Amino acid sequence: MSYLDQITSPTLLLDEKICRANLQKMADKAKRHGMQLIPHFKTAQSHKIGNWAKEYGITEITTSSIKMAEYLSGQGWERIHIAFPFNPLEADRLNEIASSQGMSVQLINTETAQKLADTLTNPVSFFIEIDAGYGRTGVDSKDYLGIQKILDIAKSSTNLNFRGFYLHPGHTYYGDIPSIYEETREALSRLKKEFKSQYPDLVTRTGDTPGCSVVEDFGDIDQLGPGNFVFYDLMQAYLGSCSKSDIAVAMAVPVVDIKKDRKEILVHGGGVHFAKDVLSREDGGKNFGELVYLNDDGWVIPEDGSHLKSISQEHGVLKASDELLNKVKVGDVLGILPIHSCMTADCMGAYLTLDGKWVDHAEGSKN
Repeated sequence: MSYLDQITSPTLLLDEKICRANLQKMADKAKRHGMQLIPHFKTAQSHKIGNWAKEYGITEITTSSIKMAEYLSGQGWERIHIAFPFNPLEADRLNEIASSQGMSVQLINTETAQKLADTLTNPVSFFIEIDAGYGRTGVDSKDYLGIQKILDIAKSSTNLNFRGFYLHPGHTYYGDIPSIYEETREALSRLKKEFKSQYPDLVTRTGDTPGCSVVEDFGDIDQLGPGNFVFYDLMQAYLGSCSKSDIAVAMAVPVVDIKKDRKEILVHGGGVHFAKDVLSREDGGKNFGELVYLNDDGWVIPEDGSHLKSISQEHGVLKASDELLNKVKVGDVLGILPIHSCMTADCMGAYLTLDGKWVDHAEGSKN
């Protein structure tokens, strides 16, 4: 039976071959640069995909929440890192996970450092998150005094152990990647030199899919931590991080109505399935996802420009090409490449592979 026979409502499809190729390519890049790949699993959030990742030498992963870390713990990872300024209200949950799973967290202030120093009864490592221009979160890269205050608090605890510096240059999504990575390399190298005498084993990590995909000069950075690369998406394709053929997920959506006079197709697939990330088109319109033709082997990417022009909660309206209008009928199932695969996967909570098997996601119930 074809996987297509299982689809009656919006379903997130996963091409295992493309996903594995993306894992292999990034693992090879890290190895080529003498770095360790520690992918951010906020994109995949899956035990099964985690097992695939292990086949490419990946032994540690990153999450964006303690809830995600709880889901992925106990799966044989050497360490799970929570790459979000740690929430001190979750100290007890962290302590519970750390009783059986290697853990590390991200600190940006003395208050949270003190809370963990006072309450941890199980060992937890930490990175100090650094801001070198993104402006979202982190200790300023030149604030050595602020960094030292966090380190001094940690020294009072036998269970809170400094691991290194983490820098997420998220502005690569909007700015000049080579310039941003020059700042990133300089900031992390400077911090390594400043604190290496106190902590000879400290490591530095950076992680963003656009930069990790295209940059070839990482200086003396030790670890790569991109996340979206495991699936990629249209945003990454338009940024130049990948080609559309590297996108490993597509949403299967049923056709519920056709308006040939308006060249529009109504599909069951809206904001609760895709989220509402959007790209701007050259003609001033909006792009919430682009058409692919589904077949038993996966999907084919056309050149006709059919795309989701609008979405609401459950509805999606496709601006359709003449080719599509001549092919489609009510009851057919079309594929849509998502703008932001992380958010789409989070909405859907499960994946259907091209061989008809369900793959787990932290937010879903199918396993």
